[in-house]
Amino acid sequence: MTMDVRLLRIDSRLLHGQVTTNWAKAVKVNRILIVSDRVAQDRTRKTLIIQAAPPGISTNVITVEKMIRLYHDPRFDVLKPMILVEDPVDARRVVEGSGIKIDSINIGAISFDNTRVMVTDAIAVNAADVEAFKWFHDRGIKLDVRKVSNDSSKNLWKSLSEKGLVRSK
Repeated sequence: MTMDVRLLRIDSRLLHGQVTTNWAKAVKVNRILIVSDRVAQDRTRKTLIIQAAPPGISTNVITVEKMIRLYHDPRFDVLKPMILVEDPVDARRVVEGSGIKIDSINIGAISFDNTRVMVTDAIAVNAADVEAFKWFHDRGIKLDVRKVSNDSSKNLWKSLSEKGLVRSK
């Protein structure tokens, strides 16, 4: 047996109000795992993120490698976590490294910077992001764009195709 991952979400904001008030309740988690090598090394950011956690749900900030190890550790089989990562590359590293079985990956927001192009009103991607999304798509993993659980689902692959960033299959 392994831990029961309830949601894998990509959101460059990581833990924020929509996540704490909606997703954690909707998918009935007992732990929030922030998986980010950058945040795990940044004491201030780590502290601020943990303070944003909803009452009654333990929240941890860990590296990608630690997440891979924990997933296979039977001591953590009782966890029903929501895993939050900042970008699609980290999401792929987690899934590929651990073998987590997921049908879909939720994408909330990916911040724009000078290496990225806007794909939707809240999602910007660069070449590495597109390659990671292609990896998920090629394995039949749905790319589900929703800010909160009761939003209607949008398919990110369709948006990437419409922008000419990938060829639709």
